[in-house]
Amino acid sequence: MSKTLLNLLLGYALTGIFVQHAVAEKRPNIVWFFSDDHSYQTIGAYGGRLASLNPTPNLDKLAREGMRFDRCYVGNSICCPSRATMLTGKHSHANGILANSKNFNHDQWQFQKDLQKAGYATALIGKMHMNGPWQGFDYWAVLPGQGDYDDPRFITSDQGEIREKGYVSDVITDKAVNWLKNDRDPNKPFMLMVHHKAPHRKWKIKEEYKDLYEDVFIPEPDNLFDDYSTRGVAASGQAMEVDRHMEMPTDLKVSERYANDPRYKVRNEWFAQHQPTGKELVKWKYQQYLKDYLRCVWSVDVNVGRMMDELKAMGLDKNTIVMYSSDQGFYMGEHGWFDKRFMYEESFRTPLLAWWPGKIKAGSVNSDLVQNIDFASTFLDLAGVKAPEEVHGESIVPLLKGETPDDWRKSLYYHYYQYGSHGGAHCVRRHEGVFDGRWKLIRFYGTHVPNGEEFELYDLQNDPTEMNNIYNHPENKAQIERLKKELANLIEQYDVPDDVVANSGGVAPPELTLPKSKMKLLKAKKQK
Repeated sequence: MSKTLLNLLLGYALTGIFVQHAVAEKRPNIVWFFSDDHSYQTIGAYGGRLASLNPTPNLDKLAREGMRFDRCYVGNSICCPSRATMLTGKHSHANGILANSKNFNHDQWQFQKDLQKAGYATALIGKMHMNGPWQGFDYWAVLPGQGDYDDPRFITSDQGEIREKGYVSDVITDKAVNWLKNDRDPNKPFMLMVHHKAPHRKWKIKEEYKDLYEDVFIPEPDNLFDDYSTRGVAASGQAMEVDRHMEMPTDLKVSERYANDPRYKVRNEWFAQHQPTGKELVKWKYQQYLKDYLRCVWSVDVNVGRMMDELKAMGLDKNTIVMYSSDQGFYMGEHGWFDKRFMYEESFRTPLLAWWPGKIKAGSVNSDLVQNIDFASTFLDLAGVKAPEEVHGESIVPLLKGETPDDWRKSLYYHYYQYGSHGGAHCVRRHEGVFDGRWKLIRFYGTHVPNGEEFELYDLQNDPTEMNNIYNHPENKAQIERLKKELANLIEQYDVPDDVVANSGGVAPPELTLPKSKMKLLKAKKQK
């Protein structure tokens, strides 16, 4: 081979390498913050009655410098199903996790596997609430089960089970920073998933924050004493009321165990002295609940700020997209509740913030209908990888750039399954529904619902707190018919089987006697 030809071939080879390197450099790094049960109501950027408390200064900064999504929702408001949906881009019936269950099929398609194949370094650190081993990650360190707030244990890909000293939000961030600095391949773009346990129940706080909000009155929701007068058996038959179901010894730390704990000593002394009852007790419980919850949120916010500082110090902030969300919403006393599960707004809706210098217009707000089925496709799109056709979601990258596709969805599908022989956790009845951004139709079903089926209808434009079920109002007949058709269309679009409730994710026997078709309308449609 001549020297000239050799130099020419070498030149082509080097050019190819440089081109590949340039392409790789253009692909952004991705940092995905994911918290547990974090309500949009407790993020200052979303406004509302709690914004004046300044609960999340670092998250608010992300929103000011990036984009806030005002209509991001989940498909099934409970921990394991939400995480399974995030990884697979599919609704619960398609990814196999209908309720809180450890039996996740790791061999099924997940976005991070394709991301890894496309040359990304990948890491998962924090809470997943499902058993491993995790596929598609170069490194993972996951809290077993719900995880511990103090001195948490981790199951890791390289060391097995270990225990770390410290408060969980800090430790998770320590591990994430260590991976960024010491363990990742610096020649690859990266995907780092930082999954916080906080602010999940039972809201065990870091001692450093025990005085935060101590002398502050937390504004109450107008419907703290909701009597559920216009709603059916599901709203009145749940077991998630601050009044009747929030536990004094474990949730509120009023017990001998915590009497001398410096984090809870003052409240134990106050309660022993005053012994409130009736509505005063509910109000007191609400105050302690919100303060502990907000202190847990503060620990997450501090660590988001810390991670952002690390990215800047490492020179990674210029080509990194940072996104923040939660596995679902949570009730901050609205309807008198804590927890989630219902399709009502506070648990159906989840926060989503995105920060991407030079790509996202600072201070922008998106009001398109986004759902957690979209996350997997979005991560792949950022990396220039196409998601498979089987995925239910769509990439929100165009939305991040201020461009809404003409064919963007006009409605969302929701389905909650976890109601077993003993009522399941919090006794929330099984239900499915459709939401178009204004009108919401919910169908509760099963043997624990009168006549096996009960509907609720809400107009969020005129009733944003969903206090008035208007399903039986004659003037809404046309809206109901339209929404039932749309629900049937979504059931067909996502191929939701009629007998999907025959397996509730291994949580409890379903004890259901369902009609052959979910709805008469769907049955008629299929016959056509």
